[in-house]
Amino acid sequence: MELKINGKTHEVNVEPGMPLLWVLRDVLNMTGTKYGCGVSSCGACTVHVDGVATRTCVLPVTAVQGKEITTIEGIGVAGEPTALQAAWVEHQVPQCGYCQSGMIMAAEELLNNNPSPTDEDINKTMTNICRCGTYNRVRDAIKSAAKKRQDPGTLLGAL
Repeated sequence: MELKINGKTHEVNVEPGMPLLWVLRDVLNMTGTKYGCGVSSCGACTVHVDGVATRTCVLPVTAVQGKEITTIEGIGVAGEPTALQAAWVEHQVPQCGYCQSGMIMAAEELLNNNPSPTDEDINKTMTNICRCGTYNRVRDAIKSAAKKRQDPGTLLGAL
């Protein structure tokens, strides 16, 4: 079975019902996507499938054949973070960090579809669970990144 992940084609020989999360982590060694709850509730396993934030822990790999998959490894470049990744650091969002890749993937989709999200938009979209409770920092980082995307000359910390 062929999968297109982060712009590259990967040939995998797995059971058709294997969840995409395990294909990414165990077969392709892309460990940035995390296992959290196993029931698609927490969002730690979020990646983009054709640009849509999708939870992968219960998603059969056959459901993504022929689709473009983007993982956290496909967002930004080492040493050149996206506006969102830079805002995440600026606002000290990560605590334990476990949920962060899924949070960033969900936030990237939000900003791609809504360049100026309100608090209500953010609260509605960001349903990922953070055990450390950094939701206010997440909201601030998303707003900061939105501003930076609209005006690249804006300092990240400025809201």
